Amino acid sequence: MTEENRTYITHLKVTDVPWHRLTTAYGRGTDFPAHLTVLEQMRDLASVKESLYELTTNMEHQSTLWHTTPFGMVFLCRILEKALAESGQNPVAHFLAGELLDFFSCILQCFHDGDEMEHAEALPLFSDLLKEEYLWSEEYDEEEDEMRYEEDEVFPDDLFYSFYYYSWQAVKAYQDVLEQVPAEFAKPADAVLELL
Repeated sequence: MTEENRTYITHLKVTDVPWHRLTTAYGRGTDFPAHLTVLEQMRDLASVKESLYELTTNMEHQSTLWHTTPFGMVFLCRILEKALAESGQNPVAHFLAGELLDFFSCILQCFHDGDEMEHAEALPLFSDLLKEEYLWSEEYDEEEDEMRYEEDEVFPDDLFYSFYYYSWQAVKAYQDVLEQVPAEFAKPADAVLELL
């Protein structure tokens, strides 16, 4: 991983990402910041389950990753770090840590499956994913988005492969967290580490 990409991953703020212009499995990532906040707070199990469901189903669908996925992974890695640290005292954090580790394995498996196929080179920089030419319209129009999906090349090949590559890189940047998990999370963490 280049130093520039590592720095970008570790310094990125939720407010740096134009979520409303990034695709998900079911639309746009407009609600991602709110769901990430719910997860980060780890207060209420029901709302954490709901937000986790919304994020994970929009970030991965039938092994396909989306424009929001690598960015979502950056913040889920930080949330995992916090959840692991608090898992001993907070049952919601304990639940979330286990769920996130399973989801990370799923995302990394998608990366490996995609990586084994013929693919374009990833964009050189994680930040390239936010170049204006790759962002969708400022205003969300469901019909317009659907028409765009019917075009032959919805995402340029290098951009599409970057959804996978940088989702993997996001987790890779937090590898040290996965290597120091509490003993009870060792098995799912090892499964993630094997895929790194």
